[in-house]
Amino acid sequence: MRDSRPPFLDDFAKLMTDAAGMAHGVRREAETVFKTQLERILAGMDVVTREEFEAVREMAQLAREENERLAQRIAALEAKLASS
Repeated sequence: MRDSRPPFLDDFAKLMTDAAGMAHGVRREAETVFKTQLERILAGMDVVTREEFEAVREMAQLAREENERLAQRIAALEAKLASS
């Protein structure tokens, strides 16, 4: 029994499969180039990393909390002086 499909359909299917694989490779390469260029541009700018931002944010929060504690102590000391 002979295969009823014409051989050009097999060739066309193989061509489409190869084209899809090549397109996937090109897409990966384009993403890599884009990411590299973006990283280069960001490195040239004065942009902080997420880790640096979070560290400074935590330091600012601690400083605010300390300022609040000191303000309360000052208010208590002033109240004590005023009552004396």
